[in-house]
Amino acid sequence: MERRVVVTGLGIVSSIGIGWQDFWSNLIQGKSGISRITSFDTSSYDRHYGGEIKNFHPEDFIDRRKLKNIGRASQLAVSASKLALKDAGLSKKDLTKIKTGVCVGTTMGEALVLEAINNAWFNKKLDSISPELIQDYPVNVIASNIAVTLKLRNLSFVFSNACAAGNYSIGYAFDFIKTGRVEAMLAGGVDAFTRLNLTGFSRLFAVAPKICQPFDKNRKGMLVGEGAGMLVLENLESALKRKAEIYAEVLGYGLSCDAQDMTAASVEGVSRCIDKSLKAANIKPEQVDYISAHGTGTPTNDKVECAAIKKVFKNYKKIPISSIKSMLGHTMGAAAAIEAIVCCLTIKEGIIPPTINYKTPDSDCDIDCVPNKARKQAVKIVLNNSQAFGGNNACVALRKYNA
Repeated sequence: MERRVVVTGLGIVSSIGIGWQDFWSNLIQGKSGISRITSFDTSSYDRHYGGEIKNFHPEDFIDRRKLKNIGRASQLAVSASKLALKDAGLSKKDLTKIKTGVCVGTTMGEALVLEAINNAWFNKKLDSISPELIQDYPVNVIASNIAVTLKLRNLSFVFSNACAAGNYSIGYAFDFIKTGRVEAMLAGGVDAFTRLNLTGFSRLFAVAPKICQPFDKNRKGMLVGEGAGMLVLENLESALKRKAEIYAEVLGYGLSCDAQDMTAASVEGVSRCIDKSLKAANIKPEQVDYISAHGTGTPTNDKVECAAIKKVFKNYKKIPISSIKSMLGHTMGAAAAIEAIVCCLTIKEGIIPPTINYKTPDSDCDIDCVPNKARKQAVKIVLNNSQAFGGNNACVALRKYNA
């Protein structure tokens, strides 16, 4: 028998807050986490701003003795996982009684470790590279570090579907719980701020000078960010038995591949993904109360996403559609996971977060982007949109829990 899947815990490490309470408070106030980059020298770049996390202290979550062998992405992911479990009221002892796994999405993995390896090789010589660095780099270590820290011996997966990876992770976890293979899953995404990210997107001429302006006619691009978002997904029976707080119910998800271009999204591919999520969730377009947009702030992405939404929703002007990347920048593999947390909190709190930095309407993006100010509004059904390089699209549908 298929099981219902609910969200019972939220954990986030971001540039506007660590823990969902601080994050949410700043988000609905429209506070920006964008600042001048300090983790490395940007004098050789023509862009100097991003969504770095300035006040993260990994020793608050991880034993100091273990930190030297855990990369920053893993540090962020482990910390967000611990926050999510605490929020769900699950201890390490509880996890030994509940069959639990972990699934994490990422774009760059432990790219900072790769940079350290490269720097050692370039500046010194091959035998100066620590063997521990080689062990710390592979993408799978992120989920493994969570599993080792929390003693999760069931399932451990990493999705590297770029900027849709967080939604892929949630969808995969949903399937495992729905079919009864596990009772609960830690699912989400993570990416750390790296020179590689800034360099790559700068060479694609996709980075804005100082601010991200999704859906604005004069938008100039995205901003690189970092963060981690982890959710506790649990079968409903287990959640009710524990008397856990239920943030939302996961109804289903849709996936599609544009199979067209490595960087440019397709209207047909994105709309097909959204349509598949509606069908999987057994809901009609007119039932959707809010869409968390991918909304990167690049001229092409926003135009394509809006066109795809218009194709699916005849009443699109009546649906609030906002982008939190205006405040966080693009957190890559963490983006869809953090936005899924936002969807849960929007349902719980009845407040829709704004798209900040919005000034000039664009006829190609004539949506209700909740400009500059959060809006109080009861929300029952939401969609979480995400797109990624390679044409990988993922959309997750969530609903306010009803017994």
